[in-house]
Amino acid sequence: MDVNETNELREHQEHAAHDKSMRPVALAMAILAVLVAVTTLLGQRASTEAVLSQARASDLWSEYQAKHIRQNETALALDLLSTLPVTDATTAERLKERYQQHSAQWSSELKASADEARHHEAEGHLAERRLDRFDLGEALLEVGLVITSITLLTRRSIYALLGCAFGTLGVLSSISAILLR
Repeated sequence: MDVNETNELREHQEHAAHDKSMRPVALAMAILAVLVAVTTLLGQRASTEAVLSQARASDLWSEYQAKHIRQNETALALDLLSTLPVTDATTAERLKERYQQHSAQWSSELKASADEARHHEAEGHLAERRLDRFDLGEALLEVGLVITSITLLTRRSIYALLGCAFGTLGVLSSISAILLR
């Protein structure tokens, strides 16, 4: 909601203060404005959560790739030590054992890194779905607020009812985002 909309709503509410029949409408507008602000804040947090989860997943996939490259290089070194003639068999055997230990360690770490990366990707997708619902809720609440404000200009209560209906849909959309698992 920008500054002009806020000032316009404030003016409408001031006019409604003089007309007692419009006080419930002004109250409904104030409640809708607060709900818009809360929904916007929750949407921004969901957006931040989605970006951070995707960044974490990307970092973990990079780590996975680096470990996989090291494991492949170690396997190549093992192949070379096994096929090429060596001058110091004892040192070659020690190296083979160490490379095999590293390879085994990286195998288990690769699975853990991939699982953790997938977990963060799933969290990011969930946050994006929440964000979509918060965005819908925010839009519906803003529409409800604007339609409700038309009541102050026209003095027709149908607009207040219609605005509150849109506001209710916006609240339901936001609640569904919070409950999304």
